Amino acid sequence: MEIGFYAKQAEKERWSVRELKRQMKSLLFHRLALSTDKKGVLKLANQGHEVQQPEDLLKDPFVLEFLNIPQQHQYLESELEEKLISNLQQFLLELGKGFAFIARQYRMSIGGKHFRVDLLFYHRILKCFVLIDLKRGELDHQDIGQMNLYLNYFKKEEAAEDDNQPVGIILAAHKNHILVEYATEGITNKILLAKYQLYLPDKTQLEHVLNKLLDE
Repeated sequence: MEIGFYAKQAEKERWSVRELKRQMKSLLFHRLALSTDKKGVLKLANQGHEVQQPEDLLKDPFVLEFLNIPQQHQYLESELEEKLISNLQQFLLELGKGFAFIARQYRMSIGGKHFRVDLLFYHRILKCFVLIDLKRGELDHQDIGQMNLYLNYFKKEEAAEDDNQPVGIILAAHKNHILVEYATEGITNKILLAKYQLYLPDKTQLEHVLNKLLDE
């Protein structure tokens, strides 16, 4: 199942041997599988990863080990952003196929105030802008409200007529699932909330969770 996925995905995305090794080492199959259901896992194994809707952009979690930030280092969000830009090619590989980088600290003027989204991309397959905000600590409900503001602005001021609605991704080191559930209820914009980690995931732990999913 796992080997078949990597073979199909390497062919689809034209990975080099080095890129394929990195994706296998970072347990891409397991992380994608845990973002879906049992039926989705089997489809993933048989067909590879296909981006057809915004939710397909998520991994559980995103792995940013290529930044080489020590686990105990008290880094700033600006430092995280700087390192992602410096390692943009590897970050794009982690994000997946279809992302085109547009800008960092993209400025928006709304109601006489200025705001900036950390990273701005355009997704060629989904045909929409993708806004990414980085949070060093735990995701807060105010972060969700702020991203909702950005998406409303992009729908009216930035998106072309043939663009699909923009997508917001908030990458945080931690997230409270109950807070996220209440903070996103009733929001019509597509806001995806994902964790990131600065080290490779534990394969035994991910396999245990994946096997539990398949047994249900």
